[in-house]
Amino acid sequence: MPANATSVAFIGGGPRAAGVLERLAANRCALFSGPLDIHVVEPYEPGSGRIWRYDQHPGLMLNSAAADVTMFTDSSVACKGPAADGPGLAGWAAGVLDGSITDVPDFPLAIREQLRTLTGGTFPTRQLQSQYLEWFFRRAVTALGGNVTVHRTTAVAVGRAAGSSHTASDAGTHLVRLANGGEVRADVVVTALGHTDSRPDAASEAWSGFAARHGGFHAAPSYTTDVDYSPLAPGQDVIVAGMGLAFVDLLVLLTEGRGGRFEETHDGGLQYVASGREPRLLAGSRRGVPYHSKVSSALRGEAPGELRFFTRDAVDSLLDLNAELDFRSHLWPLIAKEAGYGYYRELFTGSPERVSTGWDEFSGRFAALDWYSAAREDLVAAFVPDTRLHLDLERLDRPFAGQSFAGHAAVQDAVAEYIEDDLVLRDGPDHPETMALFVALLKVYMDLGRLVPAERLNARSQQTVHGWWHGFFSFVDSGPPPRRLREMLALHRAGLLDFLGPEVSVDTDDSTGEFVATSAQSGVAVRAKAFIEARLPATSVARSLNPALQSVHTAGLGTEQQLLTADGIHSTGKLLVSGKHQLVDAQGRAQDRIFGIGPGTSGWGAGAFARPGTNAAPFRENDALARHILTVAAGLHPAAPSADAAVASQPAHAATRPSGAAATAQPAAVGKA
Repeated sequence: MPANATSVAFIGGGPRAAGVLERLAANRCALFSGPLDIHVVEPYEPGSGRIWRYDQHPGLMLNSAAADVTMFTDSSVACKGPAADGPGLAGWAAGVLDGSITDVPDFPLAIREQLRTLTGGTFPTRQLQSQYLEWFFRRAVTALGGNVTVHRTTAVAVGRAAGSSHTASDAGTHLVRLANGGEVRADVVVTALGHTDSRPDAASEAWSGFAARHGGFHAAPSYTTDVDYSPLAPGQDVIVAGMGLAFVDLLVLLTEGRGGRFEETHDGGLQYVASGREPRLLAGSRRGVPYHSKVSSALRGEAPGELRFFTRDAVDSLLDLNAELDFRSHLWPLIAKEAGYGYYRELFTGSPERVSTGWDEFSGRFAALDWYSAAREDLVAAFVPDTRLHLDLERLDRPFAGQSFAGHAAVQDAVAEYIEDDLVLRDGPDHPETMALFVALLKVYMDLGRLVPAERLNARSQQTVHGWWHGFFSFVDSGPPPRRLREMLALHRAGLLDFLGPEVSVDTDDSTGEFVATSAQSGVAVRAKAFIEARLPATSVARSLNPALQSVHTAGLGTEQQLLTADGIHSTGKLLVSGKHQLVDAQGRAQDRIFGIGPGTSGWGAGAFARPGTNAAPFRENDALARHILTVAAGLHPAAPSADAAVASQPAHAATRPSGAAATAQPAAVGKA
């Protein structure tokens, strides 16, 4: 590369980094015509990274249908850079099959079969998704002109380069040290680490120590597929805390992953045929139920439009009246009303036989009422005769709140009935209002960061947004495919899955060497020598096991987000970034040339890919960050337009290679170090 090339180092090469690379290519022509020298540090396959890598159990699936997955910043995205047309996962699969997309490897037979049977409504495997993400990464690299080096290793330290403060041209330069002994000198560093591991908290550490002393088994929070479950014996009782997506993966690994299989029954249900190698799982959580199933019903009423109540004008009015906003008192009533409006619009216009008036009359009166008002409740009661169709967001969030169970059998019946009811509401054509609720919450989730300045939220609300709000949205909108809930019921009927109920707590008994799990709402206690915490590790910069993140924290280049509340100072555990995604150092200063994106940062955007046409927050962030990087580059190395700048900004297709064991060579556009 030329001596005046701007060097950009990405620590992490998963889908979020790929999205920023694509945006760099898309915006480059307009903002920076000089040479770029880009380095991507990723020990796994670039594009898919650790979480979406090919080398996982083939039964693990996305919790999104193929039609709901894209990596392209389409025209719905409110950003300054140009929109990018390109196929989502379903369109990519179709293009591979019909030959219009040729820059793909010679896929294994299993992947070919998945491509052949994929439809927009299919929940694809993670192995198939890995191929789409890796293809997108290669495409982004080629669009950048090929000046990208992929280092298939781990970044172990980030620091200021020696002498970087001595000359103006070198000010702010960073040195990224690699596990293979190499190093990268970078004008700009972007941490794009995705989900990382952390040292166990005090409770998890104590449980691991207890298990070790008594010859038991304990799995601390981790990415499920990376845990060794081989010590669990066939038929062994295992307490599981957590019933979210990590729990869904756990079921796959301990049932089908051990040779069992599900068979269709004559009535359309599922039954489980055991291999005899499965343990018996005793599962509970705070809610006591699994995440809601993904919705398969289609809207049939009035099409959703723009948000009506949670809007720019509404938020600006709140900002004019309040120095700080409180999520619960200021924002949540608007969000709840928005969700209710979407839900009832579909109910009234899509299922008019279930209501007793027209939508125009109902919506006009609804718009004038607060969500948390007796008048609004009376309005719904007057025109929606079936109380089961009344939207109760608090009940949706905590379905067993305040309920007591007579015993273990009552818990089994209640949870099984809940799952069956959820499938009726979400996996069939009769309740499209659940899809309308899904869409309304998704729109709010994507717009929250755009409408609400993070610095104007009080500290308690920052905690609420990263905690309760994200958890509630995930519970309602980011659940597993419907089949997974049917599989849970089949495993329950087969005697391999028992439900513990809500508000589960876990203790230990040194006299027996057993873990003891109790539900506060049933009083029933179960004992087992094995205990799994089925969740991802809580985000923690201070306790991170990622060496690069450790280094950033130790050197003071970055710090955890700290919130001052009435109860004292609390840490979210997230890497603190500015509104421009600059890392904020230990002295509270935003760093000019080191940035952070992804779920481990305090930024608003979540996820790495999204549904097409949803103005997705991560795509907005990717574009803004790419433009900022290019602006920094232009300031460092002003350059006249180069002959190949226009070429470099145009999408192109790279030579490609298979993933996993089939990998043999790097694509020509990507260097390897």
